[in-house]
Amino acid sequence: MPLLVLILLVPVITFALMPLILIQRYRAGTARRQARPWVAMVTLAAMLFSSAFFLLGAGITTAWVPYSFSAALAGLGIGCLLGLFGLGLTRWEPTPRTLHYTPNRWLVLAITLLVSARVLYGCWRAWAAMRAGTDTSFLAAFGVPGSLGAGATVIGYYLAYSLGLRWRIRKWQGRALRGL
Repeated sequence: MPLLVLILLVPVITFALMPLILIQRYRAGTARRQARPWVAMVTLAAMLFSSAFFLLGAGITTAWVPYSFSAALAGLGIGCLLGLFGLGLTRWEPTPRTLHYTPNRWLVLAITLLVSARVLYGCWRAWAAMRAGTDTSFLAAFGVPGSLGAGATVIGYYLAYSLGLRWRIRKWQGRALRGL
C-alpha cells in the first residue's frame, strides 16, 4: 500500500515542483560554459539519437493520431533554424587555452516558455473537453500533434546548437594550433 501511495504521489510532486524545475532549467541553459570537445561530441550523439527515436515514435503515433509525424518534422525543422539563430546570438569568449560560451538568455527563455505554454494549453484543452462531456478522446483533446511539434522544436534547437558548437570548437582548435 505505501508503494502505491508513493507511485501516485510522484506525478503530483513533479507537477508541484514544475516552477522550480523550469527556473533551474533556465538557469542551467543560460550559464557560461567551457566548450569541451568531448562534451560537445557526446551531446551531438545524444541529440542525433533522440531526434531519430522521437521521429520514429511520432511516425508510429501517426497510426492513431493524424498529423503527428508531420507536426514533429515541422517542429524539428523550426527548432534547427532556432538553433542556428541561437549560435549567432551566443557570446563566445576565445582565449589561447580555452573557449567559453554563453547562450542567449532570451532565446533560452523563449524555448522554455514555448514548451511550458504548450503543455499547459494541452492540459486546459483536455480538461475543457472532459468537462464538456464530448466523445473526444483525451489524446485528441490534448492535441498530441501540437505537443509533438513543441517537443521536436526543443530537440531540433539542441541538435543544431550542438552541431554548431562542435563546428565552432573545431574552428577554435585550428586557430589555437596555428597560434602555437
